Amino acid sequence: MGARITIDYITHHYKGQAQPTLDGIEMAIEPGEAIALIGQSGCGKSTLLHMLAGLLLPSEGCVRINGHQVTRPSPRWNMMFQRPSLYPWMTVRENASLGLIFQGQRKLIAERVDRLLETVGLADKANTNVQALSGGQQQRVALARSLATEPEVLLLDEPFSALDAFTRASLQDEVNRLVRERGLTLVLVTHDIEEAVVMADRVMVMSANPGRIASTLTVPMPCPRDRTSHAFVDCKAVLMSFFGATRHPAVAAPEAIEPAPSAETHQPDRAARAA
Repeated sequence: MGARITIDYITHHYKGQAQPTLDGIEMAIEPGEAIALIGQSGCGKSTLLHMLAGLLLPSEGCVRINGHQVTRPSPRWNMMFQRPSLYPWMTVRENASLGLIFQGQRKLIAERVDRLLETVGLADKANTNVQALSGGQQQRVALARSLATEPEVLLLDEPFSALDAFTRASLQDEVNRLVRERGLTLVLVTHDIEEAVVMADRVMVMSANPGRIASTLTVPMPCPRDRTSHAFVDCKAVLMSFFGATRHPAVAAPEAIEPAPSAETHQPDRAARAA
C-alpha cells in the first residue's frame, strides 16, 4: 500500500548561491498516486527527489511520509537512479537480495526475490553475473531490488534515460504496471515528456531560478495508456507548450491544468510557520 507524502514549504540554498535552488515548494501526494516532476535542467527536480528519499535535508520546511518527517533514507521509500548501481561481481539474485540483506531479512529472500525475478523476466538469469546483462536487464535487477523490501514509495530519478527507445518504453510500461498493482506511491523525475504522460496521474511543471512548481497537469487517462491516442498526444502538446513548443493540442483541456499558487501563497508568514 502506498504512503501519503506532504512537502511543506521547502526552500533550499546550496552554499555560495545567491538565490535558492528551491523556493516555497508545497504539495500533497496521495497514497497510490503517481507524480512526475518535469522542467529544464537546473530547476531542482533531482534536489527535491533526494529530499523525498532522505538523502538531503532542506534549508527550510520538511518532507513528511505518512505524517513522519523524513530525515534519512528508509527501506519504506526506495529510489532508482539513472544507473542501476549493481555490484559487478555478484549474480542477479545476489544483487536483487541486497535490500533484504541490509535489513537483516535473509529469510525472506527465497520468498520475495525469486518471485520478483520471475515478474521482471529474469528468473532464467538468477545465477548470471550482472556484467553479462544488457542495460535494460540491469535496470530490471535494480527494480527487483527496490521492490523486494516492499516499500510504500518508489522514487525514480530518470532510471530509463540511458536506454534505447524500445527498452525504455517497455520498462516504462512494466514499472507502471507493477507500481499500480501494488498500490505504491510513485514520484518520477524526467526530462521525457512522453514518459511523464505514460506514467503519471499528475505532472508537476517546475520553473527555474529559483525552482518552483509553475503548473500542474492532471492526466485524465486510464492505464495502460495508448501512446497513439488523441488524448495522449494532446497531453504531450500541453506539456510541450510550457517549454516553447508551438504545436497546440487538437482538443483543448484547460480544466486539466492547474496553475501553481503565486510565490506569495507559497511563503506563509515566518512567524506563523514557526508556530
